[in-house]
Amino acid sequence: MTYRVEIVGAAKRQFKKLSKENQRRVLGEIEKPADNPRPRGCKQLQGEENLFCPRVGDYRVIYEIRDRVLLVLVLTVAHRREVYL
Repeated sequence: MTYRVEIVGAAKRQFKKLSKENQRRVLGEIEKPADNPRPRGCKQLQGEENLFCPRVGDYRVIYEIRDRVLLVLVLTVAHRREVYL
């Protein structure tokens, strides 16, 4: 099964602020959940059932998995110091 990946407005704005190099790296990570939304090494956020946070260098991509509709929603793309507040 292939999941559809959507990036919400705030995450799009955060993504556009990154350097071109970091955009390429993050984009590669954003596309991965389409085939496997729960890849090995991807952290599930504590206390959250459907939120995951893969690491991309110093950046984190937080996404929500909606299995019933085969959807992955990218909620946040930010530097790690800004994500874990």
